[in-house]
Amino acid sequence: MSGKNIAPTRDEKEGLKMAAGTYERVELERELDGFLAEAMNDGRPALKVEALTKRFPRPEGKRRGFWRRRPKFAALAAVTFTVEKGEIFGFIGMNGSGKSTLIRIVSTLLMPDEGQVEVFGVDVEGNPARVRELINRVAVDAAFFKVLSGSENLRYAARLYGLSPRLARERYDGLLTRIGFDPKRLSDQIKSLSRGERQKVAAARALMTAPALLLLDEPTTGLDPRSKREVQRVIREMREEEGTTVLLTTHDMEEAERLCDRVGILHEGRIVTIGTPAELTARAGGAGTTLEDAFLKFTGAEWLGDENGA
Repeated sequence: MSGKNIAPTRDEKEGLKMAAGTYERVELERELDGFLAEAMNDGRPALKVEALTKRFPRPEGKRRGFWRRRPKFAALAAVTFTVEKGEIFGFIGMNGSGKSTLIRIVSTLLMPDEGQVEVFGVDVEGNPARVRELINRVAVDAAFFKVLSGSENLRYAARLYGLSPRLARERYDGLLTRIGFDPKRLSDQIKSLSRGERQKVAAARALMTAPALLLLDEPTTGLDPRSKREVQRVIREMREEEGTTVLLTTHDMEEAERLCDRVGILHEGRIVTIGTPAELTARAGGAGTTLEDAFLKFTGAEWLGDENGA
């Protein structure tokens, strides 16, 4: 028998790499499952935000030599709140109130200037990689590889989250059917889909991973009324079946009232008030008062309108 070492073939090397990758992914999933099991029973909230402040430079400013001094404004100023495990918590606010900035910080796309944000006890600055394993996000203008098809984008996202192709296909096919997406369109390039169709694909992409914390930044913008109701129904079912915690931002007062356990009103980067939809309408005027009425009252919009003769 020859004493020579027989080098593995290229196919064998690839097989070993795939086996090692599968083992590593399984170990990571076990670790994450163990962490979540412990986190779900540790008494801490799913999301804890304390004195969160984020500043951005204003586009205007005085020129000084070759440089322009750009004063900063606070998109978020000392924002503090908690979201309990399994809760659907919503923020309503006008454009520029800081809603999207808040979602981007929780999702680790931006870092806070001051304050602290924890997702299931994990600090977004100290361990952003672990936070990303716990969340998924639907944005009002979702990012895609636009020359790829809808199914290719979904399969790519599934690989990033460690979902097998078969399981991913089962999940996103079921989700898209439930929210009224024509399966024939799934093979079309994303750039050829309407805004509403793209938003449905974005919703399926986030929901198929069953995240511990789902971040929804105006998720139903561009959807027809029926599709909007279907997306809302799937969100409620995820909370009931998977225990998913949801942080939602929306302009749609009816959506906030239908979906949210509690609602915060965000105005000019600050939280004005927080409560259940029933509590907010009661504080704003009681019987016959809508959530929109409450929003206008708490943000001072009615007073400003009267002063301007509106």
